[in-house]
Amino acid sequence: MKRYILEAWLLLLAMDIAMQLVTFESLRGFVAQRKTRTTRLIHSASVADLCHSVDAACALYFKPVLCLQRSAATTWFLRRNGWGAQMVVGATIAPFRSHAWVEIEDRVVNDKASTIEAYRVLARC
Repeated sequence: MKRYILEAWLLLLAMDIAMQLVTFESLRGFVAQRKTRTTRLIHSASVADLCHSVDAACALYFKPVLCLQRSAATTWFLRRNGWGAQMVVGATIAPFRSHAWVEIEDRVVNDKASTIEAYRVLARC
């Protein structure tokens, strides 16, 4: 489990740096290009374990982690471990709020299930 937390922390760092250097569209394109590993390792962790590792890495990160950073890292992390994850970005109009989360087969995996109902989807990758 420590290895997964360290790997997740490094992905958070990579996404943090990327968010400082590129536009949202470039970040979205980068996440979209991360392909899902075609075969899951025999001892691959479950989706829940991988998401918990990202949560632990967020708690250990040296500054607050934004939902876009967390979701981009989670999507990449899940794909690297053979899970077909999608990062989703949504918004509400009044009051304006935006949010990012991760889904696998149209099921939210790193946030509350009600997130789908609270936001209108703007982008998937």
